[in-house]
Amino acid sequence: MIFKTLKNKRITPSQIIILGFLALILAGTVLLMLPFATQDGHGAPLLDALFTATSATCVTGLVVQDTASYWSAFGQGVILVLIQIGGLGVVTMGITIAMVTGRRIGLKQRWVMQESISAPQMGGILRQTRFILRAVLGIELTGAVLLLGPFIRQFGPLRGVWYAVFHSISAFCNAGFDLMGIREPFSSLTTLGGSVPVALTLSALIIVGGLGFFTWRDLYDNRLRWKRYTLQTKLVLVTTAVLLLGGFVFFLYEFSQPQWRHLSAGRRVLEAWFQSVTTRTAGFNMADLTAMDPAAQLVTILLMLVGGSPGSTAGGFKTTTLAVLVLGTRAVFRHRSSAQCFGRRISDETLRNASALLTLYVGLFLGGGLLICCIDGVPLMGALFESASAVGTVGLSLGLTPGLSVVSHLILIFLMVFGRVGGLTMIYAVTSGAAPERSQLPQERVTVG
Repeated sequence: MIFKTLKNKRITPSQIIILGFLALILAGTVLLMLPFATQDGHGAPLLDALFTATSATCVTGLVVQDTASYWSAFGQGVILVLIQIGGLGVVTMGITIAMVTGRRIGLKQRWVMQESISAPQMGGILRQTRFILRAVLGIELTGAVLLLGPFIRQFGPLRGVWYAVFHSISAFCNAGFDLMGIREPFSSLTTLGGSVPVALTLSALIIVGGLGFFTWRDLYDNRLRWKRYTLQTKLVLVTTAVLLLGGFVFFLYEFSQPQWRHLSAGRRVLEAWFQSVTTRTAGFNMADLTAMDPAAQLVTILLMLVGGSPGSTAGGFKTTTLAVLVLGTRAVFRHRSSAQCFGRRISDETLRNASALLTLYVGLFLGGGLLICCIDGVPLMGALFESASAVGTVGLSLGLTPGLSVVSHLILIFLMVFGRVGGLTMIYAVTSGAAPERSQLPQERVTVG
């Protein structure tokens, strides 16, 4: 179906990417409505199936029904396939199927693939795709092997293997879906008792998945030779490290508060680290988020708004976008004409795009949160938390999502789709017919500040 769409020359790559995601969501919705997709054998209602399919495809993790107790093995399998395809991207999977079946991949398909994975150039795109697939398979398999021991000890051989595979893929794709509801519905990882092997394995999978395919390639090709890394790789690594360490320090402070005194010192350190990592669009939580102070919930919201990196399995506002905005602000403070970093200059177009994306994401986050607050009468902080989790494709929740109205669920669905396909992709898809600028208006100075 994707390749038939590609033959239409009037459809842009951005539109193809969005149509691919929507088609996958529709297919997932239909499958989850089948009688054998749920434990009770009746199938899921349309809205529940649509919300779950969107959340899985957009690797978010927000749920209206507990994954383990509501969905059957078939339903969980459908969710896992949606997570895997959504994490890699529907275009990547379409190209993969074409390569496996020996179909010819033309220039149009390569162009769409370049846009889908944010490749800097079209040359070598198929070789890059093969590298991505091998890396994904190796990383997810390694994660599953590391999780086998803890899960088999707790859930037995058969279920332990399934849980290891499910959570490895879910973590690597930054989806945040879990199967711990067999102990307590909607509990995420809070019932694991602070398992160090599980927490560290999932943390590693989340971080690696959120770095981006081209960051992997740069690291693979240049090893530890920092000077050879591209500017994008340097910005991704530095920004990710700052966010992880900054979040870790703050959550260490949060877990020193009286409500967490029942946790040991080692458990507090572990949960502070995991909480910092999971806000990188993962959606798992080992601590009860409703017990956190309002300040910690606000910091979690801010961290959730910054998503993964370009070309990664994660969605949301990109780390490079944040870095470009910070560098642009620094240029203003230093009275420089352009943003600069690591001996390179960042173009004005990149800075304009970053500013537009910030405006879009903040506007959608605030607008969605305010609408949910007004429609359902929930506390504003809780509404903003769910809204940030959706647009950042994170999946962390204060427990409000299952009880929201139909309209609020539709708002969250839109935010999840926007956050996964990307702001620029959505803009280019909507404005593809706009005429190019052929002249410039007179310039006039406007005072800001």
